[in-house]
Amino acid sequence: MTNVNTSAAGRRERVLRAAVRQGLLAPDRAVLAAFVDLDGVAASVRALHAAFPGAVSVLHTFAAKANCLVPVLRELRALGMGCEAASAGELAQALAAGFAPDRIVFDSPAKTRPELARALELGVAVNADSFEELDRIDAVLARGPSSSRIGVRLNPQVGGGRIAAMSTATATSKFGVALDDDGNRRRLLDAFRARPWLTWVHTHVGSQGCPPELLAEGVARAVAFADEVGRTTGRRVSGIDIGGGLPVDFRGDDTGPGFDAYARRLQERVPRLFGGEYRVVTEFGRSLLAKNGFTAALVEYAKTSGGRSVAITHAGAQVAARTVFMPSDWPLRITAHNPDGSPKAGEPVRQDIAGPCCFAGDLLARDRPLPLLAPGDIVCLLDTGAYYSSTPFHYNSLPDPAVHGVRVGPAGDIAFEPLRRAETLEDVLARTGG
Repeated sequence: MTNVNTSAAGRRERVLRAAVRQGLLAPDRAVLAAFVDLDGVAASVRALHAAFPGAVSVLHTFAAKANCLVPVLRELRALGMGCEAASAGELAQALAAGFAPDRIVFDSPAKTRPELARALELGVAVNADSFEELDRIDAVLARGPSSSRIGVRLNPQVGGGRIAAMSTATATSKFGVALDDDGNRRRLLDAFRARPWLTWVHTHVGSQGCPPELLAEGVARAVAFADEVGRTTGRRVSGIDIGGGLPVDFRGDDTGPGFDAYARRLQERVPRLFGGEYRVVTEFGRSLLAKNGFTAALVEYAKTSGGRSVAITHAGAQVAARTVFMPSDWPLRITAHNPDGSPKAGEPVRQDIAGPCCFAGDLLARDRPLPLLAPGDIVCLLDTGAYYSSTPFHYNSLPDPAVHGVRVGPAGDIAFEPLRRAETLEDVLARTGG
């Protein structure tokens, strides 16, 4: 892939400078804000669509967990995406964003009876996570038919990636029906034989930390099982939901490994997926949004402690929980800027970048070499378009920051649009029963 370090950094700087000029980031009143590059999102969606062969029927859905803001989902719908929802809340957000029910996939591992009934009534696609859930679907369909595509999630048990918490196809994963457990293959085949409405197979190996080769191996096992259903039951599986999970390179601005490389890997490992017999659904999230956003926070104080320089900023666990609690698995690149948004110059000084939360571990980076930060400076947390500010952690009752969409016009003019307004203290009181 082409290295885009210079252009990506320059674009971020122009956006940050414009945000400061327009008061979207300002001392005492807008000390933290997140930005989503909507032009970049559109480019990522185009790359995803272009990566898969046009002869194959593919529905690309966006994993709403990666950025559940309704205006973001609405933008993705306009770009031709479907939506994958992993909870009743995400299903409600998908519907509010205008997704047609037949372009929504409901994947929660803990669907209640009312949630299943509503999804099936609407015609939302459902992937059952267990034999018990198939029984619940039996009961719902006994009351009336549904237009939903219904599948079962397989755990292909191909092993885990580098981050255990993000690996969903281990031998003991909580997700799906464990394919190699004693008796499960026979029970699955019996389930397809007995249920004419069961016509899809779903798998998802994991996400960050899982290499494309591992993802492709899980998909290969799902396709092999679908073939087995056809051979042994006379029933045809009509589609394979291959999940998402393509990892993101957080070390620089390159966007590898890329959808095109992953699609080629799939074609090499499991060519039958592209043979036209099966329809395909994907569920990418982080790989579409992460690189298309950053979070900016003001430095409120700077101090030294035990000879270590410490910058106290307004971004911490409330917008970067994974980085704070699992820094080795979720490191973030951080850039230093002057109060006007321009890059901060000076010799790098090893310093801690701390957040506002009231516990000692609320650190975005430890001993990180950056130009020495001072009150009023700005730090930018890169690659935070997915998760992070769109999924806040309400520690210390800190208000959720504003999230701004960004578009750059042909003449280089920068336009912001609200994706989520900043919470006020009154909002915090309202959500805490005040």
